[in-house]
Amino acid sequence: MAYGGPVTSRPLDPIGEAHRQWSARWPEHADQMAAVTSVMRAQQILLGRVEGVLKPHGLTFAAYEALRLLAFTRAGELPMGKMGERLMVHPASVTNVIGRLERRGLVTRRPSPGDRRIVLAEITPAGRELAETATEALHEAGFGLPDLTAEQAAAITGALRAVRVSAGELGP
Repeated sequence: MAYGGPVTSRPLDPIGEAHRQWSARWPEHADQMAAVTSVMRAQQILLGRVEGVLKPHGLTFAAYEALRLLAFTRAGELPMGKMGERLMVHPASVTNVIGRLERRGLVTRRPSPGDRRIVLAEITPAGRELAETATEALHEAGFGLPDLTAEQAAAITGALRAVRVSAGELGP
């Protein structure tokens, strides 16, 4: 027994455990939960593979997505408040990711000239180069993903967003 009570182990299958808990709490939505669980399993496997390719570049998936988002905007900068919506992460995560990228010299933060309350994240040349290199590495890895139609991608994104909203991770 540990100081705080008995030691409990993590479930071997966190997605399966989440599905079990969701189905018990909302049995009327069990079929929808099963579909979301299937998508989450595939997403978890793919994320593991993607992070394996990004690790030699010193990037997590969230850091890569932030760099890529900044690299492909016309101005190379975005308000940090808008990045959370596009990356589908908690606003605190955006701040943490941008902070880590800033410490590596890949991104800079500065106040917006129009409104000093808005903080802009701007990609540096080193950040742009790393985003391009990591993107090439991901393309070379070629995970054999099927091409999704815009409707399929929107349906999957909508289902995952609905789960995260109901879990309280994202605002409505």
